[in-house]
Amino acid sequence: MTESEYVRRIRSGASGKPVFFVFHGTGGNENQFFEFGSQLLPDATVVAPRGDVSENGAPRFFKRTAEGIYDMEDLQRATSKMVAFVNDIAQAHQASAIIGLGFSNGANILANVLIQEGVFDAAVLMHPLIPFRPAPNAALAGRRILITAGKRDPISPVALTLALETYFSKQNASVSTEWHSGGHEIQSNEVDAIRAFLLPYL
Repeated sequence: MTESEYVRRIRSGASGKPVFFVFHGTGGNENQFFEFGSQLLPDATVVAPRGDVSENGAPRFFKRTAEGIYDMEDLQRATSKMVAFVNDIAQAHQASAIIGLGFSNGANILANVLIQEGVFDAAVLMHPLIPFRPAPNAALAGRRILITAGKRDPISPVALTLALETYFSKQNASVSTEWHSGGHEIQSNEVDAIRAFLLPYL
């Protein structure tokens, strides 16, 4: 395995369609959102990597030192690796658009790729947590971003979700947020919002 590769599932889609990357949460794997991604964009190439970090046996995309406290050096390593992985696959499949969807830890690696490099034309961030102040990035202008969140989420606090939404807005990205009244679980209104968000890529 090279430095830009992950264990993953991949389903090749139709010519001229997007490549759709789906990223699992802590303890998930490449199967967690693979079928969901295939249902959302049935003609896209769907790619589901498995995080290359183990936290007590639970796969993750980067290390943390405690709940909500990231190993920033490893986050940088993971972000650089993911950028190379995404670009390699998108080029190989001649993607018409590069789209990402991630939940929890998967949303966090997706968000940090956006923050640092852009890369994705559109992204769905389900219950992300970015507990630091990102640097400005003019490359985010025009990117489409959907955040989904729970108003009682103990892992992704409302204040930090709003701060991330504000950050993307200040970079002139097209960002919207879908809330539900619960916690860190995915609810039906989130799925409905994701389907509507992805309609332009069908």
